Amino acid sequence: MIEFNDVNAALTLLTSSLDAWIWLIPGLAIGLFFGAMPGISITMAMAIFLPMTMYMDFLPSIIFLTAIYTAAGFGGSVPAVLMNIPGTSSAVATTFDGYPMSRAGRHNEALGVALAASVIGTLFAYILLMFLIAPVSRVVLKLGPLELFAVAVWGMLLLGSLTGRSMSRGLLAGAFGVLVGTMGMNTAGHLRNPLELPWLFDGVPVIPAMMGLLAASQLIGLITTDYLIEDEASRKISLKKIIGGMRLALTHPTIILRGSVIGVLVGTIPGVGSSISNLLSYSETKRNAHDADTFGTGNPKGVIAAESANSSSEGGAMATMLALGIPGGGATAILLAAFAMQNIVGGPSFIANNKDIVYAIIFANFAQAVLLLGIGLGFVYIAGYVVRVPLRYLIPSVLVVSTFGAYAIEGNAAGPITLVVFSVIGWAMVRYGYPVAAAVVGLLLGSLLEQNLIRTNQISGGDFIGYAMERPIALVIFALMAISMALSALAKHRRKSRLANLPDQSM
Repeated sequence: MIEFNDVNAALTLLTSSLDAWIWLIPGLAIGLFFGAMPGISITMAMAIFLPMTMYMDFLPSIIFLTAIYTAAGFGGSVPAVLMNIPGTSSAVATTFDGYPMSRAGRHNEALGVALAASVIGTLFAYILLMFLIAPVSRVVLKLGPLELFAVAVWGMLLLGSLTGRSMSRGLLAGAFGVLVGTMGMNTAGHLRNPLELPWLFDGVPVIPAMMGLLAASQLIGLITTDYLIEDEASRKISLKKIIGGMRLALTHPTIILRGSVIGVLVGTIPGVGSSISNLLSYSETKRNAHDADTFGTGNPKGVIAAESANSSSEGGAMATMLALGIPGGGATAILLAAFAMQNIVGGPSFIANNKDIVYAIIFANFAQAVLLLGIGLGFVYIAGYVVRVPLRYLIPSVLVVSTFGAYAIEGNAAGPITLVVFSVIGWAMVRYGYPVAAAVVGLLLGSLLEQNLIRTNQISGGDFIGYAMERPIALVIFALMAISMALSALAKHRRKSRLANLPDQSM
């Protein structure tokens, strides 16, 4: 429960610490810039500026890093919307409808929708974190490989919503992604490296491969096009339309609420996070929408669902880190490193003895979300001018930046080589009608699926059913999965029946 004395102490701490506020705006600006750079992950952005925190007090250093974390989460949506390049893996689902909106000349609206959904998702996540940090920590401690396997299976079942018109081609693309994602040495000591390349021992570099499939392949397909938006009148950058997009997001509170809840819950699971939450939210929103057939063609609901979930995942990951000292991903691992540099250990004892600091961090994140609304508005207004750059200049520039980003991730030629190879593969998939999104989902989840299946098998001694009966949380996840799939099938059947009963317009 929240105690008034702790809240008062946190507010006093924030108001008396001017340094905590000085670093907030620079942190947001850095996060937006690096999040929008292809190949530069949130983790990399935070790691670059981590050494600076050695010369700060504890609270300002954490607020500075969390500001980068918050802004980079939204920054990844900007290239996702404008160029079909997810700045981070959590922005994959944003490309599904954000980029088609841009190609149709609705880039201003798409950017506004993404910004509003991100800000509200972040606020909602930290409100939940403030009230639920203790009970969430107790639940996370009970999660094992079977629960993570169940979440990964649920993610794979989302392929059904990403397969396009051909289910068989979608499943084949997803299977290809899983095969690629499971290359290299697994946790059982088995090596899958058919080409016997040294840089594949640790598996295919995921981010360069994803950039190649989603970004470079699309740009290659636009070589014969002059601009991202062909209609000259639609290339205008309008602050009024961006704000209109923000208002549009507010007209769908149910989608934002559902996405935020999914983001927080999935974000608390170590190793899963926003890479799955945005896909789950997108799939659930599509299932519940009466216009589900328009998803993937530029429906703003898809952008709202994806952005509200990936932004709220930050709050879930922070809950796990603060309550248990367990990093939910690379970004929270950097935050724990900042804790260690200040000789502070995160976990239950930290919360018990420093509630004022914990609440101060949460309140500072409220301020970050509010400031992100203003700073992000200016950022997307400037970034929107990308649509007015001729593609003969934009394509080589983006490819060069992506290549350098791929190199920076791996530190060797493996990154750029992976980028080039998967660019060609992605172009071929688009050319012959195979959904690239399904391959990306398989790539992201393949390793997670296999690793947790192996661990579950080792722990259970091969008795999956008996072991599952002893894991109530896993049973709940499987039950929710079954209900979700059943409702999806029912909704699809109803849509087909409704279309079949429509009068023939050709008469």
